Amino acid sequence: MPKKLYRSRKDKMIGGVAGGLAEYFEVDPTLVRIIFIVTLFLGGSGVLAYIILWIVVPEEPYVFTTAGTTTESTSSSSTASSSEQKSTAEPDFTAYREAYEEQRHRRRNIGGTILIIIGVLFLADNFIPRFNFGDYWPLILIALGFGLLLRSKKN
Repeated sequence: MPKKLYRSRKDKMIGGVAGGLAEYFEVDPTLVRIIFIVTLFLGGSGVLAYIILWIVVPEEPYVFTTAGTTTESTSSSSTASSSEQKSTAEPDFTAYREAYEEQRHRRRNIGGTILIIIGVLFLADNFIPRFNFGDYWPLILIALGFGLLLRSKKN
């Protein structure tokens, strides 16, 4: 079975992209994060690649395991005691699934908004003569940092 690329749930700083790439290529996640930062300073393509991977690469699926055991009823008579008949009830994961879908929807909205803002900046860079997209990278990074701080305070 071929390996699949997922965003990591266990080793994530922002979106789990670097952790997922590290798991896929079997390297240290810190090395992948350093590569993203180096590409940031070499033209900014690392941020754009990270955002695109954050949107495109699916998050690692949840794995739910149940530890229930079943015993068979081995009664010679037609009436069996209730202690001999045990059934495992499937756990209800609807609350987890709803929270996951809500979080996924919120992430897609954030990612889409970021892509639209970057697209508008690139478009303005092409059509407005004195507009230089490189001058706005610090503002974009500051806004992303504030967004992450506000998001962490809500949790």
